[in-house]
Amino acid sequence: MAPTPADADRITHIFYPYAEEKTREVSTAGGRFVYYTTAETATSILINKQIWMRNTAAMNDYMEVEHGFECLNAAYKTQGLSFNAALNSCFPGLADEVRDFFNGWLPGIRQDTFITCVSEHLPAEDHQGRLSMWRAYGGKTGVALVLNGAVMFSKSNALNVFSSPVAYLNPGAFATYFEKITKSIESESEYIKSLGRETVRVLTFNMLRFAVLCTKHPGFHEEREWRVIASPKMHATDHAVLAIEVVGGTPQAVLKLDLQNQPDKGLVGLAIPELLDRIIIGPCEFPQVISSAFQTLLTEAGIPDPEKKIIVSDIPLRHP
Repeated sequence: MAPTPADADRITHIFYPYAEEKTREVSTAGGRFVYYTTAETATSILINKQIWMRNTAAMNDYMEVEHGFECLNAAYKTQGLSFNAALNSCFPGLADEVRDFFNGWLPGIRQDTFITCVSEHLPAEDHQGRLSMWRAYGGKTGVALVLNGAVMFSKSNALNVFSSPVAYLNPGAFATYFEKITKSIESESEYIKSLGRETVRVLTFNMLRFAVLCTKHPGFHEEREWRVIASPKMHATDHAVLAIEVVGGTPQAVLKLDLQNQPDKGLVGLAIPELLDRIIIGPCEFPQVISSAFQTLLTEAGIPDPEKKIIVSDIPLRHP
């Protein structure tokens, strides 16, 4: 049988133990995320009510996706036999099916994956943001869009766009989580059988896919990143469009995700008035000019008292 919404927590516990841990941690810290970008990009998001998702092949993080592949390959070499045995104990021959299915989609995982990256937002950062993120992503006119996170945890599949925390793991730590998943499959085998062979094949494939796409080198841990992931050839969506845009001088395909609620499909919290918690203006030459411009943009977006949503960071950062 297909999993019901009531199954979601149990499935997460079995196949996504790291995501389960991080979801609990983020919720305890207030459940907010932040998108560090330039004032130009933030302006475009508010005017067009869209956020661009970039292909992994064109992102700075491309090699970090390869890091995920390397970690998965290393885990399979040491624990593949026990993992495959756990799958086959549920459905004979399932391990080979999952392997062939995953290998068949490898080109698509590398070439047809579009990502937007956000960071966990901590209460202590409400008035200044995070210095390392301003340096990495803000440029000379950095803006941080602080987002209410309810939509990130939504169980609605209306968008066919999925969120996942990034795990900052070396191959050894990755193998520890891989072993944990294997043991969960063994202990939950009767429940897993009740879901049906095809459902479990897809669940296992997606677990491997997200493990690859959301594992980064431990050196990046301070980013506290989550990824919003779309694969339009695998999961078509009516709420995003592919277009060719020039980014950093390189023409490329981007996926433009509409920031609109779909209440009839159970999706709420994505429209800007509900999504946006606050805007932090980063260290820059003309913070008050940018603040005034964003007050106008927020008013046009239907947000009352926009001046209460905008904070100018007090981090004394100088740009060269």
